[in-house]
Amino acid sequence: MMFENATLVRPRFFYINGFSGIPHTKYYYVFLCFVYAVTVLANYFILFIIYIEKSLHTPKYLAVFNLAVVDMCGSTALIPKMIETFVFDSQFITYEACIANMFFVQFFIFLESLSLAVLAYDRFVAICFPLKYDIVNTNSQMALILAGVWFFTLVLMIILLGLITTLSFCKTIVIDSYYCDHGPMYRMACNNNFPSYIMAKIVITVFIFAPLVLILLSYVCIIFALLKIASGEQRLKAMKTCTSHLLLVTVFYIPISATYIAAIMSTLHPNTRIISTSLSSTIPPMLNPIIYTIKTEEIMTAIKKLYKRNKTITATNYNNDNIVHLCQ
Repeated sequence: MMFENATLVRPRFFYINGFSGIPHTKYYYVFLCFVYAVTVLANYFILFIIYIEKSLHTPKYLAVFNLAVVDMCGSTALIPKMIETFVFDSQFITYEACIANMFFVQFFIFLESLSLAVLAYDRFVAICFPLKYDIVNTNSQMALILAGVWFFTLVLMIILLGLITTLSFCKTIVIDSYYCDHGPMYRMACNNNFPSYIMAKIVITVFIFAPLVLILLSYVCIIFALLKIASGEQRLKAMKTCTSHLLLVTVFYIPISATYIAAIMSTLHPNTRIISTSLSSTIPPMLNPIIYTIKTEEIMTAIKKLYKRNKTITATNYNNDNIVHLCQ
């Protein structure tokens, strides 16, 4: 059923198609359910560690805390709705809910990209300008940068969705994706979708390729700075502080960039697009906290301190209980 708003034609519902012609796809969505559970637990753990350990209240870990929040929110915006849609056969979605779904999923995907760029900025300042780090990159300045990133992303997303609401959908209501994806949706329009096409290119450039270029440039500067360090041991120690971030950048940008480049150069089959974009949107938020926990010395030290503290408290409580018992 359609309804008209002035000259616009909007469906009351869209149908999210998902995979086409592939048997047993529900198992894939059940796998994503497992990914979501690990994502929430791992990110909650790293948020808890950073919050409780005062030594981690630094600009770097403020940015890591922000990334964990973005990862949790992004996965929550995407995966539970996918489970409801495809595991419980609820593929019809109202027009308003579809717009909201598009906003939250893409908002957090783009925020993750910019959050990785902010972490690159932190490493750039720490290694290239170590003597000025405490002046240039304070907690308040990092908080201001992160607030600016959220506000900038919000503004561009509002423009993106504003253009979508100017489109008429009278050709089809079937979205060839796993959520209300912007690309497949604006292509369904039967009126002029050129502004949405241009905005899609701008958004991809601003949120995917520009941050990646800035990250790569920051690491070129870091490499030159490390080459000036005489001691090989100091050079290795400085580089170790970047390994976690480099792994995150690799996990996030290679799959998503490859997908967008392939889509620009040729026509991707919907199934290929769905599996590549869904994995690149769900696997990095799960791996980010795990990589930071395993590969970052400060977080491992904080975990060991917390474990020893809890062990001491448990032993003290046990001894006190024994004393009370003996006195009785």
